Amino acid sequence: MVVRESFESSLKELEEKIVEMERQTIVMLEKAFSSLKTQDIEGALRVLEEDDEVDDLEEEINRLALWLMVKEQPVARDLRMIIGAIKISSEVERIADFAVNIAKATLQIGKSDSKANTAKLEEILGICLSMLQKSLKAFFEGEMSLAKEVGDMDDKVDELSDLVYRELTSYLSEHPEETNHVVQLLFVNRHLERVGDHITNIAESAAYLIKGRIYDLNP
Repeated sequence: MVVRESFESSLKELEEKIVEMERQTIVMLEKAFSSLKTQDIEGALRVLEEDDEVDDLEEEINRLALWLMVKEQPVARDLRMIIGAIKISSEVERIADFAVNIAKATLQIGKSDSKANTAKLEEILGICLSMLQKSLKAFFEGEMSLAKEVGDMDDKVDELSDLVYRELTSYLSEHPEETNHVVQLLFVNRHLERVGDHITNIAESAAYLIKGRIYDLNP
């Protein structure tokens, strides 16, 4: 009984580290996009610095997860939970990298008078943030319906991303003098689309934990 309580305590610690990693990544994405909108160079630089904290958390999660597998030799659902934690931490770390990429786009743009619209990019970001929260809730609370919802939301991200691409390339044809600015926004659009893909992978890890078999939530 004492051994099981110790194991449960370690699993709880693993969960807390993943939640903290998620929280920091959400903050990074929000700061990166805010910096992009306001051309806040200092804010963008802070996002780059914060990436180290997410990387450190991923390492801590991997060490704890591997220690649990070696020491406790878990089976069935517990093993899926630990393997899922490793995969999720990797996906969240990649999402944080995309926040860094958005911040770098801000640095590339610098100060600009461009009138290129970022409203739909902001809409995509909002969907992605909601997806990330839902995917982790699905994983920790075993809600398959949430995992499936994330897959559906990624379809919306893809649709908006295609629309943004068309709008920005059309704008660029009319304003070739803004090439650098618009190209950076196209990169941001691609980064956000990839964020959606990585979050969908998290939802698939949740589905595997819940059902014990692999799901493709975005075929």
